[in-house]
Amino acid sequence: MTLLNKKEINILVVDDEESIVEFIKMGLEDEGFSVHTAYNGIEAVSMALDIDPELIILDVMMPGMNGYEVCYKIKKSIKTSIIMLTAKDDIDDRVLGLNLGADDYMIKPFSFKELLARINARLRNISPQSMSKIDIGNFTIDDGAHEISFNSEVLNLSPTEYNLLKYLLTNNGLVLSKSIILEKVWGYDFNGEENIVEVYIRYLRDKLNDKNHNIIRTVRGVGYKVVV
Repeated sequence: MTLLNKKEINILVVDDEESIVEFIKMGLEDEGFSVHTAYNGIEAVSMALDIDPELIILDVMMPGMNGYEVCYKIKKSIKTSIIMLTAKDDIDDRVLGLNLGADDYMIKPFSFKELLARINARLRNISPQSMSKIDIGNFTIDDGAHEISFNSEVLNLSPTEYNLLKYLLTNNGLVLSKSIILEKVWGYDFNGEENIVEVYIRYLRDKLNDKNHNIIRTVRGVGYKVVV
């Protein structure tokens, strides 16, 4: 698929632990991104407003101004994508971050490979080309026409099926929990049963003739992932 030149993409890394900042910075610079760093919340807000980064990797637990406050202030002022990092694996913490505008959440410790995959997924969503055709494996997402093609054939999808398949595809290779899928596809105010995700996954598999679940895979006890 087509993305912005990586050298044109500014990523702000915010964490009060210098070793973590340097670890992420080194990896992202090796990938060709332009990386900026901050070590506290006040510095992060100031730098974000100054450089207007495409993406921010933001630690939650920082002295003074924590990551939730930083996320809220930044999202009120600029359009950017935020991946929050935390050592707290609690659903309430994740929901709080997402409600404040975070786009994704990762639990420490984490692998750089997974972080990079999540960064690329976020950039696919915010890139100016996102309203054009995007090729992911044998799929083509045409946001302008609100269509997804598979092996050059346009799929007959309902609006919800389209949104679900697009979300799975733009997170290609990542395992997505049912709760995250519900939040991102159905919205925070959805009051139905979580098994609605299973129902729509089955619809998509039928339309893709994915009888063996080679495209949309079930990761037992975790959720689903697309591999294309």
